[in-house]
Amino acid sequence: MSTIKQKTRCFIDTNIWLYAFIETDDVEKTEMAKSVIQENDVFITSQIINETCVNLLKKTKFPEKDIQPLISSFYQKYTVLEISESILVQASDLRSHYSLSFWDSIVVASASGSNSRILYSEDMQDGLKIKEKLTIINPFQKSKTQQSN
Repeated sequence: MSTIKQKTRCFIDTNIWLYAFIETDDVEKTEMAKSVIQENDVFITSQIINETCVNLLKKTKFPEKDIQPLISSFYQKYTVLEISESILVQASDLRSHYSLSFWDSIVVASASGSNSRILYSEDMQDGLKIKEKLTIINPFQKSKTQQSN
């Protein structure tokens, strides 16, 4: 009898999407990003879609004709949350308590608002716990066990 692995509800920041979409010399990061996306119940906001699209257009010369299908794909495959007044108010509170940047605080507030337990991000503090509910994880950060091997 096979066991079905339950997917973990998580929020995925822009940088993880970019590693998944952009072919670089760092194949390990690309594979890890794709794995994080595929193995989880993913939540994002329109902010993440916007940031991903603008970076693909700027950094990779991603064709404009492919932007609309990409946007549709995000909405079809993942749960996309709109940024509400309560998210913006919570983001302000988070900036005061955790010294987050303006945009990062909105990402963290959105992740918290989605009831995700994990926020995957490369550019925030790995292991930071937000209000004992949400943990920021850098999927590319090697654990101390991995570093000693």
